[in-house]
Amino acid sequence: MPIYEYTCLDCQAEIELIRSIKDADAPLNCTQCQGEHTRRKISLFNASSGGRTIAGGSSCGSCAGGSCGSCGVN
Repeated sequence: MPIYEYTCLDCQAEIELIRSIKDADAPLNCTQCQGEHTRRKISLFNASSGGRTIAGGSSCGSCAGGSCGSCGVN
């Protein structure tokens, strides 16, 4: 299961939780102040396979982080 990052809008705490993809945007109380105003952060990732590094997230404004001919991200 993926790790998701959240920010509490009440106390500004940063929260990391392992949740299923279907629960990623489900309501969440802050683990610090128990506030109900949390927001999921956009997270980047990095992976390597066969000596090739893959960076998550977009490195240019014209693609969505996938393979892109305009910036050379493969």
